[in-house]
Amino acid sequence: MHISARVDYAVRAIVELAAANKRGPVKCEQLAVNQGISVTYLENILNQLRGSGLVQSRRGADGGYWLAVPPERITIGAIVRAIDGSLSSVRGEQADMVEYPGAAQPMRDVWLAVRDCLGSMLDHVTVADVVANTLPDEVTHQLAAPSG
Repeated sequence: MHISARVDYAVRAIVELAAANKRGPVKCEQLAVNQGISVTYLENILNQLRGSGLVQSRRGADGGYWLAVPPERITIGAIVRAIDGSLSSVRGEQADMVEYPGAAQPMRDVWLAVRDCLGSMLDHVTVADVVANTLPDEVTHQLAAPSG
């Protein structure tokens, strides 16, 4: 799995917003400093998150960004989908659109299973879980399993 810089930055920005949720709007510049992200790049990401309905913004001296949805209802999977559109792609295509000829034909099902496993994991982790550092059992059990 490849996690793009845009997704990584979007998750980090939303986690920062969730951590500051009770203090009002947060300036893009402050989010950028807190996470070591370029302001210009982060502004583009925040605009994309705003378009997906995950964050809201207001201009002006009292302006900034805040979560449009409670952090308990925002999953990491939702952020990935808001930024990249899909949890998994093969050669830039959605996994369910890929077709293989001959002996490789079953690989489509492998990619679909990978997408579903990944989605299951990312859709169990909320922004609130990350902020509270209380990851779901699915994550902690996976971390404890021997890697192959």
